[in-house]
Amino acid sequence: MVEFENKYEIYNKKFGYINWIGFWTLYKKEVLRFLIVAIQTVISPLVTALLFLLVLSLAIGNERGEVLGFPFISFLAPGLIAMQVIQQAFSHSSSSIMIGKIQGNIVDILYAPLSAAEITLAINLAAVTRSVIIAAVSIFVFSLLIDLELNNLFYIVFFTLLGSFILSSIGIIIGLWSEKFDHMASATNFIIVPLSFLSGTFYSIDRLPQILKSVSEVNPFFYIIDGFRSGFLGVSDGSIVFGIFFLTVLSFLSWFAAYILFKKGYKIKS
Repeated sequence: MVEFENKYEIYNKKFGYINWIGFWTLYKKEVLRFLIVAIQTVISPLVTALLFLLVLSLAIGNERGEVLGFPFISFLAPGLIAMQVIQQAFSHSSSSIMIGKIQGNIVDILYAPLSAAEITLAINLAAVTRSVIIAAVSIFVFSLLIDLELNNLFYIVFFTLLGSFILSSIGIIIGLWSEKFDHMASATNFIIVPLSFLSGTFYSIDRLPQILKSVSEVNPFFYIIDGFRSGFLGVSDGSIVFGIFFLTVLSFLSWFAAYILFKKGYKIKS
């Protein structure tokens, strides 16, 4: 009996404190999941952004004046790219969890020797990878069509990474909460899309009444899009320093909430 207990030690990990192999495998699986259907996951957001750019530039044009001292189309383009970046990050993580629940294969992740932190971070980083690819492809294509200059590469990279990480964490939370695709669609249509559209993507918040401007200044989507845009234009609608601090704190809180819910097995464990 003593030999049996010494031989089999419960919860004794054989791969170290962090399961790097399992973490990398899950990350690679999530990346391949969207690369296999790249036309839908990468090209489709680009086409959507281009259609917005075409329609709005034709409907409004640059004759309506400048925004933040730049032609309207130069102001609009970075915002459209940032909007697609954060929306697709949310879509990736929420659909990953939701599809796993619907198909029943989420148990493969639950039974794997991976902690809740490793699982949520792997899904988040895969969503961030998807967003970075979309941002890079969109910037390249947009630069062929309009005069798109890189003013501050750090801001572009920073707000792309942080914004997509936050939205991916929120996507995990929504994916765990949703019991069917209608629930996830409701969160997308009534939370993610409105916050994206009302975040200064198509306009400067200086044009808003004071009460609506105050509301916009507590919208995290505003700081993501405004910070990303400032990387191209060199000017911003809000405070970049506050945006960096605010989004850094929010990124930790959103991931920690997703981690706690996943660890407790919220709506994925009976």
